[in-house]
Amino acid sequence: MYALCVGFFMTLLDTTIVNVALPSMITDLGATLNDVIWVVSAYLLAFAVPLLLTGRLGDRFGPKRLYGIGLVLFLGASLACGLSTSAEALIAARVFQGLGAAAMTPQTMAFITHLFPPAKRGAALGMWGSVAGLATVSGPLLGGVLVTHLGWEWIFFVNLPIGVLALVLLFLWVPDLQPNRAPRFDVLGVVLCCLGLGLLVFGIQNGEHYRWGRVAGPITVAEIIAAGVLFLALFVLWQASARNPEPLMPLRIFRNRNFSLGNLANIAIGITVTGVFVPLALFLQTVPKLSPLMTGLVTAPASLMSGVVAIFAGRLSNRADAKFLPITGFALMAAGILAMTFLLGDGPQWVLLPSMIALGVGMGLVFSPLTNISTRTLDRSLLGAGSGIYNTSRQFGNVLGSAATAAVLQIVLAATGDFTTAVRAAFFLLLAVTVLGIAAALAFRQVAAPSVTDSARASDPGLPVTRPS
Repeated sequence: MYALCVGFFMTLLDTTIVNVALPSMITDLGATLNDVIWVVSAYLLAFAVPLLLTGRLGDRFGPKRLYGIGLVLFLGASLACGLSTSAEALIAARVFQGLGAAAMTPQTMAFITHLFPPAKRGAALGMWGSVAGLATVSGPLLGGVLVTHLGWEWIFFVNLPIGVLALVLLFLWVPDLQPNRAPRFDVLGVVLCCLGLGLLVFGIQNGEHYRWGRVAGPITVAEIIAAGVLFLALFVLWQASARNPEPLMPLRIFRNRNFSLGNLANIAIGITVTGVFVPLALFLQTVPKLSPLMTGLVTAPASLMSGVVAIFAGRLSNRADAKFLPITGFALMAAGILAMTFLLGDGPQWVLLPSMIALGVGMGLVFSPLTNISTRTLDRSLLGAGSGIYNTSRQFGNVLGSAATAAVLQIVLAATGDFTTAVRAAFFLLLAVTVLGIAAALAFRQVAAPSVTDSARASDPGLPVTRPS
């Protein structure tokens, strides 16, 4: 578990570590605001789209093998990111970095569901959730230190020693879960999903850049967004088609009420976390003129509280009434965002401390309990697909959070010219999203707490365990 957490931490760290480096990238690479937002979105989009496929590939070829391939790709792309001399090259390298992360992430969940019995899974998910929470919100602090003392390139170079350690631990400690089924791929599903998400995010994020008019020739932003929605609708229809022998997203899985609601709440947490920290990092370095290091320190309390709380929340999530954890978590996040909305300014930034604490505690209460509640009652045969869908929904939320807040920032900036007003507008959007998360969590169905006798569900005859020699 510890070996997998090292690489998992690294992939999630790169979703936020770039935030504090965005102003430096604008200066050093001659980039625009839209360019550097794409540095964030390109990674998140490339991370999100393949997750449905890579979760199934892990079932076919073994999660250890897929994890290793993804880790090597991630390390190579990290090196390319650090060596980039233009915004275009950096964005391209971030795409490959995201693809590597997409190959790795579902495999961590696969090991948890196959190796830990339900009665012990909450503790394992507590560790997994604490790593997710800590990595997601500690990126700005580590990034601030690196950008201040070494330069923005080092937010990517730092992955190299961490990744080498993860590779060594992978081969020494992680067992093989050997597959015994022939690989079958839903190629059309992957293409439709890629086109749908790609066009949708491009249209939303770049809309203001093109003044919501023509992009190229007769093609408009509205048509690009509509095409994205159409391709996603076709993707869903193809998943339901009897002609699809093995869909990436078996729709029968959504008959499980808690899984469906959990994915809705998962999208909400993804939108909120990314949507808060990207504009906040830009604001702190633009209005009060904080250094990257000080920007990271402002968000550090959220990082600390999220990591600590997630450990205990994971253990509590095995209770039958565990839905009170994400309900409370989303409520605290909403309170923190609301307070920040009115406290933003160019004065002392210590006034944001209570908001950061509320935000961090809230995220810690959501991450691992939400995962446990959503997947606890899934049928054994659907765990592989469920893992891929659940991870995809979180990353889909991250992508939407980045694109939507970027669109709001650019629209309000163009209208008012005031960055503080633009960030406040983005935060009001996120408040609505947290309300959606609360509503989803309130609707969870209460299920019996898992017992030790449920342990038989933890062994999958299709994936026998082989310990590393």
